[in-house]
Amino acid sequence: MTPRTNARLAGFTFLFYIVIAITEMVLTSRIKSGPSTAAKLANIAQHAPQMRLAIVLGMLTILCALVLAVTLYSLTRDVDPDLALLAMTCRVTEGVTGIAPAIASLGLLSLATAAVTATGQEAATVNQLAALLLRAGGWSMTVGATAFAVGSTIFAYLFLRARSIPLWLAWLGLGGSLLMVVITPLEGIGLIKGTVMSISWAPLFVFEVTLGLWLLIKGIRVPIYLAPRKGSLQ
Repeated sequence: MTPRTNARLAGFTFLFYIVIAITEMVLTSRIKSGPSTAAKLANIAQHAPQMRLAIVLGMLTILCALVLAVTLYSLTRDVDPDLALLAMTCRVTEGVTGIAPAIASLGLLSLATAAVTATGQEAATVNQLAALLLRAGGWSMTVGATAFAVGSTIFAYLFLRARSIPLWLAWLGLGGSLLMVVITPLEGIGLIKGTVMSISWAPLFVFEVTLGLWLLIKGIRVPIYLAPRKGSLQ
């Protein structure tokens, strides 16, 4: 594909990814809510169609991460092929780790159905398995978010070096991504949570929305050192 096509595809995917990820997160937080594992399973059983929709959205986020990995690599590989490849690998890792939460959600949906009629020791076993799946999904998301932050940092740095997007936007992406490289692992081990985490994501959220719109509408500038010189043969 041409740089123009890759830029447009990346821009659309950024925006689409954000919309479906937020929708999936809101749905999942409501469906999996409850004071205990048993209550969460009961809530999942009552909202099975919404749970299936959340699972489909989660699978779409995997595809979006892979599309961004390839298109952003294509847009930055001429700046530094090794760094661009590393960043692409991080974004692919982000997509792959999304498989675990999807599988966990499928398992929870199955357990929620079984929990309706389970009693005694069977019910206790179902609750134990469900608790493990709930934690496993969270662990995988922490790993995926960390890989995403590292990949985003490198891509933002490459955009900054190439000056292929506005400098202020590239700096915003670099700063916001670096912040999440530090913050995300701390959240994973329980040192940071709640409002602090939400605020920390804000710069990166603004960067991705703005970059998505920029790539979709404006495209990408050819780096100065790659542009043909005046009077040269093309």
